[in-house]
Amino acid sequence: MKNVFLIGTGLIGGSMLLDLRSHLKDATFYGIDKDNSHAKRAVTNGIIDKVAVMGDLINADLVLISIPVDATLKVLPQALDLVPENALIIDVGSTKKAICDVVSKHKNRRQFLAAHPIAGTEFSGPDAAIKNLFQKKTMIVCEVEKTAFKLQELAKELFEILGMRVRYMTPAAHDRHIAYVSHLSHISSFMLGKTVIQEEENERDIFDLAGSGFESTVRLAKSSPAMWTPIFAQNKQHVLDALDGYIENLSRFRESVKNNDHKAIFEDMEQTNRIKTILKGIENGK
Repeated sequence: MKNVFLIGTGLIGGSMLLDLRSHLKDATFYGIDKDNSHAKRAVTNGIIDKVAVMGDLINADLVLISIPVDATLKVLPQALDLVPENALIIDVGSTKKAICDVVSKHKNRRQFLAAHPIAGTEFSGPDAAIKNLFQKKTMIVCEVEKTAFKLQELAKELFEILGMRVRYMTPAAHDRHIAYVSHLSHISSFMLGKTVIQEEENERDIFDLAGSGFESTVRLAKSSPAMWTPIFAQNKQHVLDALDGYIENLSRFRESVKNNDHKAIFEDMEQTNRIKTILKGIENGK
C-alpha cells in the first residue's frame, strides 16, 4: 500500500492515521479537507505527509472518509468515481443506511466498506487526534457482503492494526441501536447543558457548584454541532423513537417526585443500577 488518503482531518480519521502510520511505513499519507488550515495543521501534527485534492484520488490505494454524514452523501460517490479499481474506500460515519443507499447502485460499490468505530471524544479537529483511540473498541461494519472479498480482508487487517473487534450489522439495525446508545446520550447532554445555562444565570455559580457528576454528564455537550446536526437529521425516525421513550421515563419520574412516590423513585433507580454490570462487561471486552 503506497498512497493513503484521509478526507476530513479531524479526530476520528486523524487518530486512525496516527496508528496506521507506524505499521504502513512505506505509505505516503495525504489529507483532503475543505478547511485548508485543518489540513495544514494535520501536516504539522504528523497525521499526514501532504495536503491533497479530490482529483489526487486517482492514485489512491486506501481512502478513509471522516466528515459529517451529510457531506459523505456527496463525497463518497465522487470518490468511488475517481479511485483505481483495486482501491478501498471506508467511511466512518455515525449513520449507515443513508450512506449505503446513496451508493447502492454505483458501479464501483464493491470497493466501498461501510463502517462506524464506536470510539471518540468530545473534541474535534486535527488537534484532537490521539494515538490508541481505538484499542479494544468495536468497529461496526455494514453490508460487508457487498464489498469485494479481497478488500474485506484488507479492511480486517487495518482494524486489527487499530486494535478493534468487528461486529457486523445491517445499516437499519445499526441506525436503530445507535440512536439509543449514542445519539440519545448526546441529545441528553446538550439539553442538560442548555437547561442549566438557562436556569443558572450566574456562570460563576455553575463553575463553583458543578461537581464531577455534572461535568461527566455534559461532557458530550462540547461536541461539534456541525457534525451532530446532520446525524440527527439522517437518523430522524430512530432518534424520535428514542426520544419518545426517554421523555416517557422522564415524565413518569416527574410524576413520582410530584406525588412523593419515593418507592417508585427508588425502584426506578434500583432497576437501572444493572447498567453497572452491563458496562463492566463492556470494559472487560465481553
